[in-house]
Amino acid sequence: MNGPATLVAKSFVNLTDPRVDRGHNHDLLEMIFVTLTATICGANSWADVERFANGKIKWFRRYIKLQHGVPSHDTFGRVFSRLDSGEFLAAMHHWVDQFAGSLRGKGVAIDGKVLRGSFDRAAGQSPLHTMTASATETRLVIRQMSVDDKSNEIPAVPKLLELMDVEGAVITLDAMHCQKETAKSITDKKAEYILTVKRNQQKLAEAIGQRFVAYGELDNKVQGLRRHVSVEKSHGRKERREYFCIGIDDDELFADWAGAKTIGMIYRHRDDNVDEHDETMFFISSLPPQVKRLSRFIREHWKIENSEHYVLDVTFAEDGSRIRRGTSPEISAAFRRMALNILQQDITVKDNIRGKRMRAGWDDAVLDGIYAGFSGV
Repeated sequence: MNGPATLVAKSFVNLTDPRVDRGHNHDLLEMIFVTLTATICGANSWADVERFANGKIKWFRRYIKLQHGVPSHDTFGRVFSRLDSGEFLAAMHHWVDQFAGSLRGKGVAIDGKVLRGSFDRAAGQSPLHTMTASATETRLVIRQMSVDDKSNEIPAVPKLLELMDVEGAVITLDAMHCQKETAKSITDKKAEYILTVKRNQQKLAEAIGQRFVAYGELDNKVQGLRRHVSVEKSHGRKERREYFCIGIDDDELFADWAGAKTIGMIYRHRDDNVDEHDETMFFISSLPPQVKRLSRFIREHWKIENSEHYVLDVTFAEDGSRIRRGTSPEISAAFRRMALNILQQDITVKDNIRGKRMRAGWDDAVLDGIYAGFSGV
């Protein structure tokens, strides 16, 4: 292996091959490199991977042998369905750590996503539910793990944190994860947190809400109260956000929230020239009441929906993927996130992710440039 294929070999070399030697016609590392490259270039299924590799076999043979030609889509599906997903994800995490850099002072958004097409009713298999941790500044998916269903996301967060060095990072989570145990697990890792507060923590939400109602009645002239306003205009839509925060008082209600220093409120008004929408939400944080800093991390958390989840569903067709067999739903999800990481980091092609995928598939020089740029990150 040489060139971009070495990016795979270094991290996945110790991955256990589930095949016996006598049935081993295609090198596992070569299959991983082929699949990753095909996924970068628009392949959304094992059949797509086979088609792409056959169409680009001269390009591939510059970097790998493919001694027995391109594996069939059945071979890709069979091998990847039998891989140990824990081993594969550990190798993926090692791979991403080579270029992710330190997370100190950076935002890390943790969120869940369901792969709706991965269910198999006949086999009694539920859709795969993944938890990912993304570095919000670089838009890199740095960790991935699976949980049985949405209700199991809460205990999964501490396990996900154990897979990362998050000392000094700022962990952001939605309201489901506004749990005292989660706050403690984050502070135990010497990280900070911002947790959205909603009705699953009713007493906390009501207490924070009552305080900000009182502050409003005083025209916000309260010692220590901080306010920041941002306005964004895009595609004919205008959105105004007002952020408020204040240091936590000595109310016993806050005493059990490890390291908590700040409570806050966000008011959002959106006008799309047809309808107007208003929303108010609250948060609790271990960060000091520095409103601009808090607003940046909060805003970056919600960008994960557009920069990761939306792209995976619309551009990579993840929600519609019918890959179901064995561990292959989890493995294919990892390939998509690896490909997305490479494309997100690329500065050689001025285009959106869909455009980059298409151009890389059409033009060998573009694909070479994307890989060359990525290897230098």
